[in-house]
Amino acid sequence: MKYIISWFERPQGSPIEYENAQKRILEVFGQWKAPANFKIEFFVIRVGEWGGHMLMECDDPVTIHKFCSMLPSFVFEVHPVIPVEEAVRGELEVIAWRDGLKGK
Repeated sequence: MKYIISWFERPQGSPIEYENAQKRILEVFGQWKAPANFKIEFFVIRVGEWGGHMLMECDDPVTIHKFCSMLPSFVFEVHPVIPVEEAVRGELEVIAWRDGLKGK
């Protein structure tokens, strides 16, 4: 299954607390290795803020949960996604089925 993972900075406190959090994030993330079942398709950071987006594929929600638990300075959002072609094809199929129903 493909997922979009987005992360946003969690409110911290003083400027020094933000700086310390960023140092810790870089320390932890710099040593992280993606598991074999965690396939990253794109990984981007939003310009001008601490946060970003990742499109990835994984067959185990626990692996995703572990990733999102690794950096408590961020709030993570995880959304399952499908390619637009599959979504449109599925919508057309269900619309055709629905339109073929006979009313009572």
